[in-house]
Amino acid sequence: MNELVPPHYKTPKIAFFSGVEDRESHLKAFEVRMIISRESNGIRCKMLMGTFTRTTLQWFSGIPDGHITFFLRFDRMFKEQFPSNKVNPPQLYDMFNDRHSKGESLKGYLNRFCTVSVRLRTQDEEMVVVAFVRDDNKLVQRFTN
Repeated sequence: MNELVPPHYKTPKIAFFSGVEDRESHLKAFEVRMIISRESNGIRCKMLMGTFTRTTLQWFSGIPDGHITFFLRFDRMFKEQFPSNKVNPPQLYDMFNDRHSKGESLKGYLNRFCTVSVRLRTQDEEMVVVAFVRDDNKLVQRFTN
C-alpha cells in the first residue's frame, strides 16, 4: 500500500471480477496487461484489487491491513478463496460430443469448434481433425447439397 501510483498513470482496462467468473481467465487477462505495462509488485496488487466487485470486494475488505506483502501471496489467496471458479479446459472427447446445430452456419460452427480446440491440452492435431469431420461427413454433405 506504500507504493505510489505515478501521477499520470493510465490504468489498463481490466474486467471486473465479482466472484462468479472464471478466476483463471481473469488472472491471465490481468497478468497480460501488467506484463505489457511492466508494472511493479505493488502496482500489480493495487490494480488487482481494483478489479474486484461484489463478493470479491467484500472478501478483500476483510483482509487485515499489511497482510498482503507481495503479489504472489495475493494471487495465491485469491485462488484459495475462489477455488470453484476455475473452469477446466475441454478434453479431446468433448470435441467428439460437439455437434453442428441445424440452422447454424458452417462459419459459426467452425468458429465455435476452433474456439474450443484452442483451449485443448493436446498436441494431437489429427484427432482434432477427426473430431471435426467425424459424423460420417454429414456436415460436409449438408453444405455441399
